[in-house]
Amino acid sequence: MEGKVAFITGAARGQGRSHAVRLSEEGADIIAVDALEDYPSVPYPMASSDDLAETVALVEALGRRIVASRVDVREPESLGAAVDEGVARLGRLDIVSANAGICTVQAWDEVSPEIWKDTLDTNLTGVWNTMVSAVPHLIANGGGSIIATSSVAGIKGLPFLAPYVASKHGVVGIARSLAHELARHRIRVNIVHPTGVITPMLAGLGGLQPLIDLDPDLGGIFDNSLPVTAIPARDVSEAVLFLASDDSRYVTGLEFTIDAGATIR
Repeated sequence: MEGKVAFITGAARGQGRSHAVRLSEEGADIIAVDALEDYPSVPYPMASSDDLAETVALVEALGRRIVASRVDVREPESLGAAVDEGVARLGRLDIVSANAGICTVQAWDEVSPEIWKDTLDTNLTGVWNTMVSAVPHLIANGGGSIIATSSVAGIKGLPFLAPYVASKHGVVGIARSLAHELARHRIRVNIVHPTGVITPMLAGLGGLQPLIDLDPDLGGIFDNSLPVTAIPARDVSEAVLFLASDDSRYVTGLEFTIDAGATIR
C-alpha cells in the first residue's frame, strides 16, 4: 500500500475505521467520509464527529495522511466534491472501499416506506454514488481496486431484514456489472460478504431474537458454522487489504466471504 490512496465511506467507526487503519498500517493515505447524522428510521445512533476525529487520529498516529469530511453517500454532488478534494490534496486515488451502510430489524409488515427508502438509498444507491464519484480518478490513475461491502445478507435471504437483504443483493449486481465495464481500464471490482461483525451497528440492532421466537424454525438461518456469533472488523479488513493490493491483481468480480461458514449452512 505504500504510496497509494484509499477512499473509504462510513469511515468514522466500525468496519470503515478498521479498513482505514489497516490500509494505513501498510502505507496507504486515506480519504475518509461519514454522514455523522442520525436517521429517524434507524434505532441506534450513527457515528459522531468525535468518532471521525478518532479515525483521523489513528491514521495520523501511523504516520499517514488523511483527508476526512462529513459527507452523506446519498448526496452525489457532496460525495464527488469530497473525492475531488481528497485527490487534489493527496495526489491520486488507487482504492475505493464502498462501505457505508445501515440496518434495521423488523417483520415484513413493519417495514415502513421511510425504512425502505433510507436503507436502499444508503446501502445501494450510496454504493453506486461512491463508485461513480471515484471511477474517473481511478481511470486517470491507470487503474485501481474497488471493494464493495455486502453481507451474508447479500447471499442468503435472511428473514426480518428485507430492506437490508434487498440492498446487499443489489450491491452484488452493481459490482458484477462494473467489473465488466471497468476491466478495460484495469479497474477491479470485488465484493466482501461478512457475517455479523462486532461493531456499534451490530450492538445497536436488537429486536431479532423476539422475532425468531415467534418462528423458531428460522433461527438456524442466522447461525455460523464456526463456533462464533460475530467476528472482529479487523478480519474483514484483512480481506479488503488483499483485494486492494497487487496480490489480487487478477481478481475481479469475486464474492469474498468472511462469514465463519454462514453461507454454506
